[in-house]
This record gives sequence, C-alpha cells and structure tokens, in this order.
Amino acid sequence: MRRGGALGVVVTAVSVLLAACSGGMSVGSGGPSLADKNSKYGFKTAAQDAGSAITVWVDSSRLPAAKAFEKAHPDTKIKIVSYDGGANGSNTFKTKSHLYDRAGSGWPDVAFTTDNNAASWGSLSGTGALAPLNKGLVPSSTLDGFATGALAPCTVEGMTYCLRNDLAQNVLWYNKSLMDKWGYEVPTTWEQYEQLADRVATEHPGYVVGTAGDAWAPEIYMWGSQCPANHVTGAKAIAVNTSDPKCVRAAKLLDRLIANKTMSTLPMFGPEFAKEQGDKVLMLPGPSWFGGSLFQGALKTPKGQIAVGAPLHWADQDPPVTGNVGGGAWWISSHSKNLAAAVQFATWVTTHESFDGEPAPTYPAHSAAAGRWLTAQQAGGYYAQDIAPPLIAAAGMVWPGWGSVEFSQEALWAKSVQAGMTRGESVESLLPAWQKTIEQEAQVLGYKVRTK
Repeated sequence: MRRGGALGVVVTAVSVLLAACSGGMSVGSGGPSLADKNSKYGFKTAAQDAGSAITVWVDSSRLPAAKAFEKAHPDTKIKIVSYDGGANGSNTFKTKSHLYDRAGSGWPDVAFTTDNNAASWGSLSGTGALAPLNKGLVPSSTLDGFATGALAPCTVEGMTYCLRNDLAQNVLWYNKSLMDKWGYEVPTTWEQYEQLADRVATEHPGYVVGTAGDAWAPEIYMWGSQCPANHVTGAKAIAVNTSDPKCVRAAKLLDRLIANKTMSTLPMFGPEFAKEQGDKVLMLPGPSWFGGSLFQGALKTPKGQIAVGAPLHWADQDPPVTGNVGGGAWWISSHSKNLAAAVQFATWVTTHESFDGEPAPTYPAHSAAAGRWLTAQQAGGYYAQDIAPPLIAAAGMVWPGWGSVEFSQEALWAKSVQAGMTRGESVESLLPAWQKTIEQEAQVLGYKVRTK
C-alpha cells in the first residue's frame, strides 16, 4: 500500500499502486501524428468550442481535486470520470487511448495517471494522443514553476507532454527520539548508513534501518546508486547493464543489511511488518509520502519522533542524487475541443496545495504549492523538526538516468529478484536474472536493448 496515500496530517487511505512511476528522462522520436509546425501550439488542433464541456479522468485520490475545481469554476463545464489511474500497472490510459485513436473519437480532454510513462507512447508518430504543452499551450512561467527535473519524465526531444501532479523524492526518514537517545549521528552517505547499520545490529538487535520487501526497492537503492538498469535512450530503445559496479554496490549493501537483520524483507504495508517491526524502525530511506502514509498511517508512530534527513548518496557522487518512488501526472489530449478549459483545469489542480480545506495527499510537484503544503504539514505538529529543507532539496536531486518506459520495473523486480530473495538467494546473485527479465520484457514491447 503506497504512493497515492495521504501525506497530510489527517491520513485517509493508502493506495496500492505498483505501476512504473519512474522519474527519469524519456527520450523519443517524432511528435504527434497531427504535428503542424505552423500551428499555434505545435500541433494541429481540433476545431475549438470554448463553451463545450471537458471530460477529465481521475483516480480516487485525485477526485477531491477535480470536484474542488468544479466548485471553484462554476462557469466551466466539466464531466468527471473515475478510473483506476493506471494503478497496478494496468495501462488503462494507454489501452483506451489506442482504441480511441482507431475509432477517431472518445479521448478525454485531461487525464491523470499514477505513472509518468505516457510520453513514451503518446509522443510517437502515428498516435497524436497527447498535446505538447511547452510550445505555447501552457505559459513558460507556469512550466518554470515546477521543481527542477519534475517534468523530465514527460519531456521528449524538447517537447513537454504533462504537468506533474506530485513528487515522491527519496529522503532519509528516521526516529529522532531514538537517534538522540542512543547517540547516533544521522548518516548522509550510504557508506555511513552501512556502518551505522552494523552498529545497530550489535547494539540494538531487532531494530531496522531499511526495507527491501517491496517491489519499489530498486527505486530507492538502485536508482539512488545510479544503477544503469533503466536508461531510456530512444523512443523504443533502452540501455540495461545490471552488472555495472553501481548496481553491484547497491546489491551488496542490501545483502549485508539483510544478513545482519537490520534490513527488513517484509512488505512494508503488510500486517506482519506493522506487528513485528513497526515500533522498531530507526531509519528508512524512502519517498516523501512515507511521512503520512507510513508513519502516521500504517505504523501510527507517535508524534514528535519522526524527522527527515537529506537523501543518502554515495561518496563518489558529484553532485549527489536520489531516487523517486511514485508521483503522477496530468496529460492533455491533442484532440480536445476546449484546450483553454483543459489547460485551466490541469494548471489549477497542479498549482494548489489543498482542496476545499484538505491538503493535497502528496508532495506537490509545483514548487510554490509544495512550499505552502510543507508549511501546512509542519503546522500539524507531528514531526520532530522542520521537514521542509531536506524535502525541498531532494525534489531537485532525482537522478534523470532512470527512465520512464512502457513496462513496470517494479513488476520485473518482483518477478526476478523478490522471488529469489524469498528462496534465500542474495540480491547480488540475482542481478543477472533481473537483467534477463528486463531485456525480455523490453523486446516483447518492441524496444531495442543495449546491454553495455
């Protein structure tokens, strides 16, 4: 249970979202099939009708935002349609868009997805499903307001196709009360983190400093290590090399901490983790949504204990980078007959930090909205210290080398690595199996795979 869960002080629900929610740079070739360099926005638009209703697709977590927009803009006609948002790797948006392409009608004007890979197929010649936003459709002043790198997953050959809804940048969550009590310094590098884990194993056995029992583990440890397992090099091209030293070092780290029992292998939102290890969490590298979804929600950690440290980085990284676990995006159809209203909607929901008095469930990708959101989180009094500085810094540190592809890296990790871990095999020994699984899945979907 993860990603769509509330990060606000009042936690509602945590969504189970195992889609490929990568944050890396997508690189493609060709624009929409309706591309027209002489048009106002860089693509051939449909005949516009400013009074027509727009159809907006949302998942359950984004439904309050859509309804708040409707309430705040009574003169804008809007039809809100609830769907799965691409959860669990369903690819619903992609599947339905291709059907509408063939039928020649039916596209939503705006759609939210929990994954960020729609640009990998929606920008290809022959589809024309998505509207490029940075050729005049959305003002540059709006686009410039998003966190550094936030729009990279949906930028193809200089054309940006989405407004990012939220970020899930990784930081170091830790129990400040325990760290202070035991005299431990908060680590800033993965090397320091490993050394501290060895101390914890000896001095406080039973406490954990991380988890590797969920399918998004590679987005924390492998992505943060700059492992080249998911480097998109073209619209249908990917470079994969899980034997790279940067992959091996992350695997060795996991194996060492699993062996000394400071790295949990239980599913984080499963009942066993909460029961057996929920009150023994010293540190957890992980995304921005851990604050509300995990500590306040699933584990019910008392207030005044949890703090946030800077993202862990390897000592040789210059500049330091981090990974990302989640975050969704809003897409506008190139077929919309009311682009003005579509842009108004997508801009409004991504630049607001609360809806009808309730905070947005996750860290906003828009920097100004994120600042206001963080102020509200801090005012709730849950955290042991100010969480804003490390989260703001991490928002601009996500490594762009982990791409947004059509398939779910999480599903492949679960199939090739998690399955082996349950048999007692080391993560390092499973790297070749991970490599093979990625190669096979990519080739099935028509990708050209480079392995070195």
